[in-house]
Amino acid sequence: MAGITSADVARESGVSRTTVSYVLTGRDGVNISEETRRRVRETATRLGYAPSAAARALRTGRSDLVLCILPDWPVGPVIETLLDALADELSGRGLSVLVHHGRGARPLADLWRAVTPRAVIGFAPFAEDDLLAMRQGGIQVLGTLGEDNQPHPDLPSESQLRIGALQAERLMIRATRLGYAWPADPRLAVFARDRLLGVRRICAELGRPEPVVLPVGLDVGSAAEAVRAWRGLGITGVAAYNDDVALAVLAGTRAEGLSCPDDCAVVGVDDIPAARLAAPALTTVSQSIEVQARYLAALVVADLDGSGENPGHPGHGLHLVERDSA
Repeated sequence: MAGITSADVARESGVSRTTVSYVLTGRDGVNISEETRRRVRETATRLGYAPSAAARALRTGRSDLVLCILPDWPVGPVIETLLDALADELSGRGLSVLVHHGRGARPLADLWRAVTPRAVIGFAPFAEDDLLAMRQGGIQVLGTLGEDNQPHPDLPSESQLRIGALQAERLMIRATRLGYAWPADPRLAVFARDRLLGVRRICAELGRPEPVVLPVGLDVGSAAEAVRAWRGLGITGVAAYNDDVALAVLAGTRAEGLSCPDDCAVVGVDDIPAARLAAPALTTVSQSIEVQARYLAALVVADLDGSGENPGHPGHGLHLVERDSA
């Protein structure tokens, strides 16, 4: 009989595998209710689930873990979807995903040496000494696009630039000047920077004015203040950092007695489930997260099989999802 896995605990608890990982590894700083934590722990105990990676590592010198290193980012629907899809893809090969959030001062070397992962996936570039040490230790190291040499964090990301460009191209169909809804959380600034740069490039190419950038918190008051300011400048199209911020802009538009898209068109990013339920339904840029998860899993499995042949890169998978808000 097969042993109990984290997937079994997740299914019985009615939560995602990522949530199970966070609860059972004692992760702090994640918004998981005490009721959910209690249910997951009780389900794990009832089913008799116990991680066995340590025992396998002692026998083989390598565990069945794929370690995902998250920087100090807020954990939202996109990251949850990517991690869940990655776990699904790898579970068929007996591999489990362990998520580590990069808060705190614990050295990365202490972590990977303790769990001896088969592969490490970094959601942001590693320090050169960490990268070299892991590879010398025989650990497969990947970025989220599977790149061998991760780009410098100060350089613009081509995928993030393209996101902003897709937003601007859509909005410019009906708007002559754009606003950009900047996220209130400072941890998102690096992504917002590159997406805004993509919007700016399209404005420059079309000979249009620079977008007017205003911060938008996830509350009606903040959003309404921004919409009022944009309206005073004649702005009729807003590119939002992501769907959460875009939904706030929609709420601010309604609070100001305006209509979307007639008075102000809005485009978000991520295509979260709430986007299609908004009024009006939100036009957004999808990042095709499941495609990226399948590619990462295929890279790990190719190394496991020793085939020496990596799967072809599927591309960024970015595409505009057209709905009623723009």
